[in-house]
Amino acid sequence: MKNIFLYGTLFFSLFAFAQNEMDFVPKNWKVIAKTQGDLNADKIDDLVLVIEDTNKENFIANDGLGETTLNTNPRFLLVLFKNSENKFYLDKKNKIAIHPEGDIESTCLEDPFLSGKGIQISRGLLKLSLRYFLSCGSWEINVNDYTFRFQNNQFVLIGYDTFSIHRSSGEIEESSYNFLTKKKSITKGENEFFPKKSKAKTQWSKIDAKNELTFSNIEKNIDFGWQ
Repeated sequence: MKNIFLYGTLFFSLFAFAQNEMDFVPKNWKVIAKTQGDLNADKIDDLVLVIEDTNKENFIANDGLGETTLNTNPRFLLVLFKNSENKFYLDKKNKIAIHPEGDIESTCLEDPFLSGKGIQISRGLLKLSLRYFLSCGSWEINVNDYTFRFQNNQFVLIGYDTFSIHRSSGEIEESSYNFLTKKKSITKGENEFFPKKSKAKTQWSKIDAKNELTFSNIEKNIDFGWQ
């Protein structure tokens, strides 16, 4: 399966200002999700958009699997801050590519973004959730949750949580990375089918992370060398 954050290029000036959120959506792109909330502690609600290209050339034939095409059009998450003049503005650092609807390397994969919890803003934190379910080729369902905080003029990953369940055995594995405390936990032993017989065991360890993961560098580091 490909990394969840895919390489892509979407061009904006260093700072772009506009009254209308749609001014930040390139021609022939569309908004597939959005949410509002204060992300930079200025008591003004900001806007988070997930946008997708509609290029017909990125609809790839998916022969033999009961589907006509795979939509591999790129997607981007954009954070639009709003200023006191009621204008949105976009810093080019406040955008990141996320997994498209279709994946030519995993043709049975459901849309990871739309089949999950998507995007949320809670207590000033930006949360992104992606769910990986394949109707063929894998017995596991995986959910990856990312928590970002705006600090030092950039979005920094402060939390990463995973949930995995085996559809045949019911075995569950969870992990949680706290990049503020530099600690991680891995929990095994729970079973969805036999909860009374489950014996969960959690192991804690340190995260050997020297550099912060931000929107700017997470694409190169998303495999997490600390697992």
